[in-house]
Amino acid sequence: MTARVFSDTVCALGEGAFWHPERGQFFWFDILGKKLLTRTDDREVSWQFDECVSAAGWVDHDTLIMASASALWRFEITAGTRTKLFDLEADNPITRSNDGRADPQGGFWIGTMGYNAEPGAGAIYRFYRGELCRLYDQITITNAICFAPDGHTAYFTDTIDGRIMRQALDDHGWPKGAPEVFLDLSNEEFGADGAVVDADGTFWNAQWGAGRVAGYGADGALLQSFDVPTPQSSCPCFGGADLSTLFVTTAAVDRPDDTMAGKTFAIDTGLTGQAEHRVIL
Repeated sequence: MTARVFSDTVCALGEGAFWHPERGQFFWFDILGKKLLTRTDDREVSWQFDECVSAAGWVDHDTLIMASASALWRFEITAGTRTKLFDLEADNPITRSNDGRADPQGGFWIGTMGYNAEPGAGAIYRFYRGELCRLYDQITITNAICFAPDGHTAYFTDTIDGRIMRQALDDHGWPKGAPEVFLDLSNEEFGADGAVVDADGTFWNAQWGAGRVAGYGADGALLQSFDVPTPQSSCPCFGGADLSTLFVTTAAVDRPDDTMAGKTFAIDTGLTGQAEHRVIL
């Protein structure tokens, strides 16, 4: 199962991969390029912003929730306009948004981090029905935010720490008890980056420096991996008509001689992903 180029557009820091299930459309970000990108058939469209943007979820057919360096926004896809919902560390100039994803109960989790990965500068928040709450702090690089199909399990990591955490959730999607270590990758040479969980509960992690997306079972055992032709794989998601295509963003930063770095790839997996959950504003 070979990765093919889905988009030749070079992203300095590709991230925020997600598939809009109602539109049948893939969206992704170039954080450092301050862009949201998408493709419809063979036409690629992008929106340029004046600050870093990094992650989104779908609200309805024509609306996204989008995280930026300073806020959460309501973004109208057709008009290309946005309206502020909530400030997000707007008073902290050293941080920006990073990884994020919608949970099964309609919430949107978003992590922050320092522009220069300042130790402990980041946090993870949950936006739910008009309320923004901080869940965890003292995180350096927030990543791997995703949710199991049981509706009661969240995952996240601090890439610098290297341990993937598993968090039980209550019926409304709020953390219940303390998180526990699901997978310890702290001794690996790569960094645990973005992640997604498929319909069978397999946890798929993009591994920065390894050029792959690796799948782990509920017991933490490595089951399978898919390679991409550049080391800095950053964020995966499942999409396509039957949710069997794995889309993977990558990054070109610090790789000036790598002709594949920063492109976005697609892999036909034969697996089935979860549909991205709708965010309730």
